[in-house]
Amino acid sequence: MKKLFEPAKFGALTLKNRIVMAPMTRNRATVTSIPTEVMAQYYSQRAEAGLIVVEGTSPAPEGVSYIRMPGIWSDEQIDGWAKVNRAITANDGLAVLQLMHGGRISSVHNKPYPGVRTVGPSAVLAAGEVWTDAAGMQQFDMPEALSSNEVQEAIIQYGVAAKNAIAAGFAGVEFHCTSGYLPMQFIGVNSNLRQDEYGGHLEGRLRFPIECMLSMANAIGAEKVGLRICPGNPFNDIDDPDPIATYTHLLKSITHLPWAYLHIMKSPLPNIDAFKLAKEHFSGAIILNDGFTPETAENALEAGLGDAVSFARSFIGNPDLVSRIRSGQALAKFDRKTLYTDGAKGYSDYPTFSG
Repeated sequence: MKKLFEPAKFGALTLKNRIVMAPMTRNRATVTSIPTEVMAQYYSQRAEAGLIVVEGTSPAPEGVSYIRMPGIWSDEQIDGWAKVNRAITANDGLAVLQLMHGGRISSVHNKPYPGVRTVGPSAVLAAGEVWTDAAGMQQFDMPEALSSNEVQEAIIQYGVAAKNAIAAGFAGVEFHCTSGYLPMQFIGVNSNLRQDEYGGHLEGRLRFPIECMLSMANAIGAEKVGLRICPGNPFNDIDDPDPIATYTHLLKSITHLPWAYLHIMKSPLPNIDAFKLAKEHFSGAIILNDGFTPETAENALEAGLGDAVSFARSFIGNPDLVSRIRSGQALAKFDRKTLYTDGAKGYSDYPTFSG
């Protein structure tokens, strides 16, 4: 396991190893989207990772998709995240915050305050349901179409959120541009029926995510901004008829700036080699995500497919994942029943292999 433990420089980020903790929704914030003490414990326990990508966090109240999903728009949230970062850095860790606007993937029952709208590029209902504490499983809300001015406001919100993340002690941010959330809703031909400059042809449908990235780059510097994509991902009712063309154009449109990294997930479509596409069209650091084991992760880095590997599920039950990989210890399993529940159980109470 030589490559995994080499240090790396990704833009403004200095990683002590190439084992990245992938962002995972865990629903441990307050109902008003404020980070909690148990979140500080959880992330500080996993600070051996070369980089922690902290869970999807909304830049605005309208972006909250799930119950107890954190935010980064208020002073209270910035203070909460600052406590999380102090705990991480006390254990020599490094973290960036993933910015995630859920758009139409939401329910009124999960919003942090009364009267907060569910919005999208167009008034098109997404197929599917979401869990709410108040009413159990509920169909997604019918979104309100963002006006031209509101699209501009959403783009600005990403820049402000990036500044807030830096103020809270994060080393940077990751732009969540997959899984059917707002940026991908602008990309999808079924979710974006707009006839203005943010819809229609491919360039129009990509305008929103590109301008969001530029907003964050202008706010904190491109070298502190990462991008997460998954070409061809249909999750949350997204139709992209030509993902290769979409992501080739997206990457070519931003390659002139020195981004921190590209976090690329394996495509669910057998005809798309997402890692190859990333290498061909992105000149910066690449983090691979594909359900890797330690052995396959090392092999991928040795083969030059990317510069680091992110692990998700392995970090849930193994707060000491890096030490386990280094020493060859078996990995512990995790309890699926407590993935999205409240509190410490099945979250910050997993033991280390020596404890």
